[in-house]
Amino acid sequence: MEMEFRAKTVEEAIQRALEQLGVSREEVDVTVVEEGKTGILGLGSEPAMVRVTPLTSVPQGDVTERAKAVLEKLLVLMGVEGSITSQVEKVTEGVPSVTFNIHGDDLGILIGRRGQTLSSLQYLVRLMVNLQTKSRSPIIVDIEDYKQRRYRVLEDFARQIAEQVKVQDRSFTFEPMSSFERRIIHITLADYSEVTTKSVGSGKERQVIVLPKKV
Repeated sequence: MEMEFRAKTVEEAIQRALEQLGVSREEVDVTVVEEGKTGILGLGSEPAMVRVTPLTSVPQGDVTERAKAVLEKLLVLMGVEGSITSQVEKVTEGVPSVTFNIHGDDLGILIGRRGQTLSSLQYLVRLMVNLQTKSRSPIIVDIEDYKQRRYRVLEDFARQIAEQVKVQDRSFTFEPMSSFERRIIHITLADYSEVTTKSVGSGKERQVIVLPKKV
């Protein structure tokens, strides 16, 4: 299943694809179709275009078993006690994924500031499982449903900001967020007729801007 995405630059087109699909860079194969042109004084510019293909994953049962074993080993090495539950889900565009939820007491250390430690833990689990299975499979790690709670908080905040932008007719820039959080903002406001969203910046400094939609 191939999908094409366009933006001003190749990097922006890739970021747009990752946010829409809800996956990381490691979970897709990217082909640059058009590099794009900036033009002169805005004239003759052409958007960049990339073709993105979600990578085929190994049998879900194998991924679940290996990922749980890796996660259990990491918790032991970190000296953290917790029980792990798993649930097979489907993310955007039907790409299968498995979510692991860690339950226990005093697990805030695994979440970190704005979920940064949790993101690193998820990345490490994905990397180790992908190396073992020789494939790239979407794996989500959560702590006591932190991501679900964060999702609801960001949804409410995004709607408040959309109303503010609409009334004041002035853009609003969120603080730097992870791709998971940026995607929540984009999805929540996708159907708003009065505002639009875009991501700017790169790496950990990437941010979402909510702008008035010009008629």
